Amino acid sequence: MTALGEAALWIALPIALWGTVASFAGGRLGRGQLVASGERSVHVVTALLILVSAGIIAAFLGNRYEYLYVVSYSNRELDPYFKFAGLWAGQRGSLVFWTLLLSVFSSIAVFRNRLRNREFMPYVSGTLLGILAFLLVVLLFADVNPFERLGFTRINGMGLNPQLQNYWMTIHPPTLYLGFTAFAVPFAFAVSALLTGRLDSRWIAVTRRWILLSWFFLTLGVVFGMRWAYEELGWGGYWFWDPVENASLLPWLTATAFLHSIQIQEHRGMLKVWNMTLVTVTFLLTIFATFLTRSGLIESVHSFAENLRIAYIFLGFMCAMAILAALLIVHRLPSLRPDSQIRSFLSRESAFLFNNLLLVGITFAVAWGTLFPLITEGLLGETRNVGPPYFNRVNIPLGLLLLTLMGVGPIIAWRKASARYLRRNFALPLLAGVVALGVLLLTGVRHGMALATFAIGTFVLATVVVEFWKGTRARARIAGEGVLRAIGGLVRRNRRRWGGYVVHAGVVVVFMGIAGAAFDRRVVQELEPGEAMTVTSALGGVYRLVYESLSHSRPRVAEDVQENDWRWTALVTAYRDGEQIGVLRPERRFYPVMDQSSTEVGISSSALEDLYVIPREVDVDTERASFEVKVLPLVPWIWVGGLIIAVGGLVALWPPSAGPQHRPVRAGAPTRAAA
Repeated sequence: MTALGEAALWIALPIALWGTVASFAGGRLGRGQLVASGERSVHVVTALLILVSAGIIAAFLGNRYEYLYVVSYSNRELDPYFKFAGLWAGQRGSLVFWTLLLSVFSSIAVFRNRLRNREFMPYVSGTLLGILAFLLVVLLFADVNPFERLGFTRINGMGLNPQLQNYWMTIHPPTLYLGFTAFAVPFAFAVSALLTGRLDSRWIAVTRRWILLSWFFLTLGVVFGMRWAYEELGWGGYWFWDPVENASLLPWLTATAFLHSIQIQEHRGMLKVWNMTLVTVTFLLTIFATFLTRSGLIESVHSFAENLRIAYIFLGFMCAMAILAALLIVHRLPSLRPDSQIRSFLSRESAFLFNNLLLVGITFAVAWGTLFPLITEGLLGETRNVGPPYFNRVNIPLGLLLLTLMGVGPIIAWRKASARYLRRNFALPLLAGVVALGVLLLTGVRHGMALATFAIGTFVLATVVVEFWKGTRARARIAGEGVLRAIGGLVRRNRRRWGGYVVHAGVVVVFMGIAGAAFDRRVVQELEPGEAMTVTSALGGVYRLVYESLSHSRPRVAEDVQENDWRWTALVTAYRDGEQIGVLRPERRFYPVMDQSSTEVGISSSALEDLYVIPREVDVDTERASFEVKVLPLVPWIWVGGLIIAVGGLVALWPPSAGPQHRPVRAGAPTRAAA
C-alpha cells in the first residue's frame, strides 16, 4: 500500500496540471469535452490522494522505519490512534492531508453542480485543480515528500512530541484543515464569476453553504485548539496569541466579515468589490496559515532561511494569486459598481459595514503582531517580539465594539431606522444591559473591561431573546401552535437567520467566559504528603487541596532498553467549602529519548469555575512536591459557548425542506439553489 501511495503522488501532479489546462481551455473555447475532462480530473486526483494518504497511514501502522517521516513522528510504543493521526502530525503529512481535503471538497463541488451552474464550472474546476497542482508541486519538489527514504531501516522511531499525545490532537488539526480547504470553493466560484462576468449575487447564493461550512469548521478548530492548549500545555490558559493560534484566527476573522458583508450585497446590491476582496483575502489567509505553521517560519525568523525552497514556493504562489485576483477585480470594476448607497448611519447596512471594518482592523492588528519579529529581523537585523499585552491592548476594545454591533446589526432596519423603530426594538435590551451593569457594581465588581463585557453581553443576549420571543409569539398566534412547535417552525422557515442568532448568543457566552480571567486566583506552594493548601475563589468559595501521595511509573521500554518515558503522579483530594469535589491526579511525564517533558494538569470543573492544579517540581526521595493552583472563574462558559456556536452553525447549515425551489436545475438554466 505504501509503494502504491508513493506512485499515486507522482501520478496526481500531471493529471492535476492537465485538468487545469483542460478546464480553462474548455471554458474559454466552449468545448464541452475539455470541460468534462477537467471535471473528471478532479475525481481522479481525489482518488489518487486517498491512495497517498492510505499509504502514509499504512507506513505508520506498519512501523516502516525506512521512511524519514515515520521515524520522525512515531515509534513502536505509540498508541495506534496516534499512529493514524501521524498523517497530520508533521509538516509532510499535514500538507498531504490539506491536499486530500481540498480534493474531496473539489470533487463534491463538481459533482453537486454537474447539472447546474454550468457557466461557472469550467473555471471553478480549473481554479481548484490549479491549487491542487501547486500543493502537489510543494510535496514533490520542496523537500517535504512524505515517502522520502533514509537509505537504511531504523529499529525504532523518535516518537511523537509529548504535547501532541493528547485526544484533542486527533480532532483539532483535521477540523481546522476542513475549514481552510472548504473556503477554496467560494474562492473558485468568485474567480469564475470574475472571468465570466456574472457578477450579480448569484455566485454568493451558490456558495453560501460552502462559506458557512468553512466558517463552522474554522470556529470549531479554533475552540478545539483553545481546549488543547488549556489541557495540555499546563499554564492555565487557553489563548496566548502564539503565532500558531494567530494563524488559525486570521482567516476566521475575514471569513466572519465576509459572511456579514455578503448580506449587504444580497439585500442592497452594495459592497461588490469589497466582497470580492474579502473572499480573496480569506483564501490567501488559509494558505498563509498553512505556510506559517509548516514552512518553519513559525518557530523563529531564522528557520525561514532553513526552509528557503518551500518558503519561496508558498510566497510566490500567494503573490501570484493576489496579483491575478487584483487584476481581475480591476478589469471588472465597471460591472462591480454598487446598485445603491448607504442612506443613513442608523441602518443595518451601516452596522454591517462597521462590523466589517472592526473585523478587518483586528485582522490587521493580529497579522502585524504576528509578523513583527520577521519584519524587524529583515529591516533591523535583530528580532523584536510583541507579546500578549500588545494584542490585548489593541484587540479588547475593538472586540467590545464588535460585541455591541452584534446586538445592533441583525435587528436594526435596512436603509434607515426611525426613532420610533429604535425605541421599540432596543429599549428592553438596553434596559437589561444597564440592570446587569448596576447589579455587578452593587456586588463589588470594579474591573472596567469585565463590566463592559457583561453589560454589553447582556444587551446582545436580550436582543436575541426578544427576537425569538416576538417571532414565536407571532407564529403561535397566526398558526395556532404551541410555543415549542412555533419555535421549531420559526427556525425551519429561515434557518440562516435564527441559526445566526444562536451563534451570536454563543459568542456572547464565550466573551463572558474570557472576561472571567479578570478574577483569576493563583497560589504556589510546596507540600509534603499529608499537607494541604487553600485558595479562595473570586466567587466566594474556599478550596482546600490535600496532597495524599506520590507514585512513579516507567510503563514502556523501547527495544534498545533505553527508557522511553517515565512519570510521577500526585494524588490530590480537592474540597470546596468543606465538601469533597473530587480526586485529582496531576502528572509530570519525561521522555529521555526526545529529551522532552510534558505536564498533565488536574482539572475539576463546575458550572461557574475551574479548579486547575499544575504540578511543578518534586523531590523523588522525600516526595515533597510543588504545586501551582488556580481558580479560574467562568472558563467552563467558553466551552459551553463553543457548543452553542456549533449548534447555531448546524442550524444555519441544515438544508431547507425539499420543495420546487430546491430541485436541481438542468445545465444552462438559471438557478438560485445552493451548491
